[in-house]
Amino acid sequence: MRSAYDKTAEAESAQMTIEMKLAADGRTITSDGKGVIDLAEGDSAMTITAQDKTIEQRVVDQVLYQKSPDQKAPGGKPWIKIDLKKVAAQQGLSSQQIGDPAQTAAYAKAITDKDVTKVGAEKIDGVDTTHYKVVVDVSELPGGERMSKQLGPTLPMQIWLDDEGRLRRQQIDMTIKAPASASANPDSAASPQQLKMSTVMEFSEFGTEVDTEAPPADQVADMTGKALQGSQQSS
Repeated sequence: MRSAYDKTAEAESAQMTIEMKLAADGRTITSDGKGVIDLAEGDSAMTITAQDKTIEQRVVDQVLYQKSPDQKAPGGKPWIKIDLKKVAAQQGLSSQQIGDPAQTAAYAKAITDKDVTKVGAEKIDGVDTTHYKVVVDVSELPGGERMSKQLGPTLPMQIWLDDEGRLRRQQIDMTIKAPASASANPDSAASPQQLKMSTVMEFSEFGTEVDTEAPPADQVADMTGKALQGSQQSS
């Protein structure tokens, strides 16, 4: 189980799809993405559809770039960027969940030796896989100490491995406890806000070509400072 991520990364690249569902305060938002990922370098390029809007996204050298056709960034520029390394240095969880698929896939690195359950054989897109339920040690993830306060010490995860031990599907269901200070509700200290997040990633066409470049600098507005301000307010 613990070698699953390494086995997958040996393929160097893959096509991927991501389905994400967020639920909080009685509202649910779903998004779907598809694209390619460089499993060795962590770069990715994908198109995300959420709430009838389509966003073009790239991650290059741990910098997140996004472009929405119907929304201009400050200065009228088509792209925004967020430096995930800077955000991670301040708040570990943010870089994991702000949209970097390589970070999400890397959760498989922290699978523990305990609580591994074999569910059975299943086919995914015609490929034979074995379905397992496993547990992730949150402290082993980047920013794990801070993440543990929001997620707890462990995290349930489901993985589907092909005959070569590579990830074909990964499902993470987590409940994130928001700090009381993040809510305007004075009673929130007794009942912290909760965000439920379900993420399903699928990998196929291993070894596919990935050619991801940062957009031209004059077309990008840097929103890293705003992201850092937001994470400070929720700290």
